[in-house]
Order: sequence, then structure tokens, then C-alpha cells
Amino acid sequence: MNLPNRLTLMRAALIPVMVVLLYLPGEGCRWAAVAVFALASLTDWVDGRIARKRNLVTDFGKFLDPVADKVLVVSAMVMLQHLSLLPAWCVLIVTARELAVDGLRLVASTKGKVIAAGWPGKIKTASQMVLILLLMALRVSASSHWALMALTLWVAAITLMSGVDYFIKNKENL
Repeated sequence: MNLPNRLTLMRAALIPVMVVLLYLPGEGCRWAAVAVFALASLTDWVDGRIARKRNLVTDFGKFLDPVADKVLVVSAMVMLQHLSLLPAWCVLIVTARELAVDGLRLVASTKGKVIAAGWPGKIKTASQMVLILLLMALRVSASSHWALMALTLWVAAITLMSGVDYFIKNKENL
């Protein structure tokens, strides 16, 4: 197994650690959760860069990388909603988009095709990760601060737009 795929698996392994840390009380646990989420998010950027630079892109990586990203983001968002820091409608939009795109990938895989992440999806993931990091670090509700609400609206919009983009670009797989 190559290094980018190992980093993706590490990201997946960090998810339950982050969730547990968010459940535990105390500032130390909160900052540890922020650090774990930041590290997991960083592995997304690093594994993609290494895979492209060293020509280590694999079908396994094309499949697992976006799944690990989605589970990381949705897990963090569910926890932030549980902590009343993120509105439920945002979590629902993100989750619905992720399930729809995964469904499209599943249909494509039955036809022997792998749909890799595109640029709108990469921008979506980065935007989601920034919002999550800010909400975890600040422990301020997105609805109580105009900049966080604006970022939440941006995340919802780019999430929807990137989902539509996947379906338009891959309509032959439907």
C-alpha cells in the first residue's frame, strides 16, 4: 500500500478519536479535538499532493479518499450540531449531498468507472473543513456571529453546487 493510501487510512482512523474528544468535557479535550481534526484535514491535502506528484494515484485512493473526507466532515458536523454550534439544516444539506454523490459513484462503479473528486468538490471540502475548525476552536454558534453564518451559508451553497456539478459531468453514469 502506498503512502497516500496510508495517509487516507490514518485520516479515517482519526475520526473516532475526534468524536470522543468532542464528547469529553474540558478545554484540553476541545483543543485536542481541534488538533486531531486539523491533522486529519491536513492528511487530505498531503495525500493528494504526494499521489499526484509521485504518480501514485490509484483507484483505491480515488475511492477511499473522498469517502474518508466525507466521514470526517459529516462526523464533525454532527458533533457540532449536537453541541448547538452548527444548524441542523447545514448538516442535512452536507449529508444529503454526500450520500447522493456516493450513490452516483456506486452506480458508476457497477459500470467499471471510478469518479475522482473534481475541483468544486475540493473547494467544498476545504470550505467545510475551515468552518468546522473555526466552530471547534471558537466554540461559538454559527448563528450567533455574522461571519460564521456567512461561512455556513457559503458551505451550504458550494456543497449544493458541487453536487450538481458531479451529476452534470457524470450524467452518462446515471
